[in-house]
Amino acid sequence: MTAVPRNKSSNYPTPHSQEHTEPMIELHLTGILGTKITIHVKDEDEMLRVMRQYGRRGWTSGDIPAGGLVLPIIMADTFDWALIGAREFLNAEGEKCVFHKGQVYKRRELEEVDTKKLKLPKIIKYSRGARPTDPEHLKEGEESVRYVTLITFRGNGRALEAYQNPEKVAEQQNQPKQ
Repeated sequence: MTAVPRNKSSNYPTPHSQEHTEPMIELHLTGILGTKITIHVKDEDEMLRVMRQYGRRGWTSGDIPAGGLVLPIIMADTFDWALIGAREFLNAEGEKCVFHKGQVYKRRELEEVDTKKLKLPKIIKYSRGARPTDPEHLKEGEESVRYVTLITFRGNGRALEAYQNPEKVAEQQNQPKQ
């Protein structure tokens, strides 16, 4: 909430001069307990910094669209999960997973298919089995096997630097080429 100064001689707000106000970005975040807060930031760089800061603690800034987010496959190992309030971990079987809004999404790698009848690129996605309580528009797949996708990495687009984890990028660059 933004306070508006009052004119001492009346009960009406004093108008601000346009030249003295800077446009601010409102960032609406929701915590893991459902608490909602609004934070004002001055620019996109500060917004991403604040999203990372709060995201590491599970705060999210919006809902994931039906079908999940879609990013270039080159970002599959460098995406900054804190930006969406998620965190990576290995499950008991050693599989890569992501915890987001109380749900666990498992990494699935779908290999490239190149036949006369079908041609599909390699895809890396994080998904989980659908639950009866999930909204119908989020569910994908056949009636017998339904799932919900958090994010899909596919295509040959270039990496979006602003959405990469700088530590992971540096780690990847320091690994010897195979």
